[in-house]
Amino acid sequence: MKNTLSVVQPVIDQVKKQWGPFLVKLEWTKRRHPMLLVGIGILILMALFAIFAPYLWTIDPTAVDPPNRLKEPGSEWWFGTDFVGRDVWSRTIYGTRVSLAVGFAVGALSAVTAAFFGLLAGYFNTFDLIIMRIMDAIMSIPHILLAIALVSMVGGSVPIVIFAIWFVTFPRAVRVVRSSVLSLREEVYVEAARAIGAKTPRILWFHVLPGTIAPLMVTGTLIIAGSILTEAILSFLGAGIDPETPAWGSMMADGRRTISQAMWVVGIPGGFLTLTVLGINMIGDNLRDILDPKLSRSGT
Repeated sequence: MKNTLSVVQPVIDQVKKQWGPFLVKLEWTKRRHPMLLVGIGILILMALFAIFAPYLWTIDPTAVDPPNRLKEPGSEWWFGTDFVGRDVWSRTIYGTRVSLAVGFAVGALSAVTAAFFGLLAGYFNTFDLIIMRIMDAIMSIPHILLAIALVSMVGGSVPIVIFAIWFVTFPRAVRVVRSSVLSLREEVYVEAARAIGAKTPRILWFHVLPGTIAPLMVTGTLIIAGSILTEAILSFLGAGIDPETPAWGSMMADGRRTISQAMWVVGIPGGFLTLTVLGINMIGDNLRDILDPKLSRSGT
């Protein structure tokens, strides 16, 4: 027994040394921000559905089976079938791929473009007027109508939907970054960098940009959640991606015809949509509280 402990103890000590700080932070997060872990758990679950969709259910999500139309949820059809006999569970988990792909692609594009234009507008007065007037012009148009117009002109592929949603979304992120830069450029350390002759690109990259990351992260979660909702709205209205591609919005649109007979056709994708957006918003709210404790204490 002693020999076994002498062999195992160094391994345990090494694990504690490597993972100890992480476990302490995890315990602190669990106590102070439990909803953050819940949100992350929901997002991980949805990501697993998206990644392993072909292995979770082998039924083709586009396969039509009229004899089995509107089957109730059961052992054969876990979440039932729709009005043409397509498997609702298969279509729902494949729809997770579309929603997460659109949401995170728009979030990443918005973060990059917002950082670029926000830095220019906030740091250089010359660019501020031009950039912000363009952003205001885009934001003055209802974003759903503008997205529908863009998709209608070019087509309904996933890349086009991503571009359309990004175009109507990123101006809000630009305003957030610009607002941060306006205050950061007056900080002592930025003025000190200018005083010692640091070039403007270096000041922006090393001294100003890091200060915008926290608000941009919080805004990014809102953009991801909003993009998933916008994609669902576009698909629901028939202005999104190809109707043959499984998407939560188009599934709910198809289910309207038979909602009195088969509520599951609308309820299952609607539940997944609600849960996904809720999880991402939980992450965003708790990130805001962690990164800006003043907002948490003030209750806003």
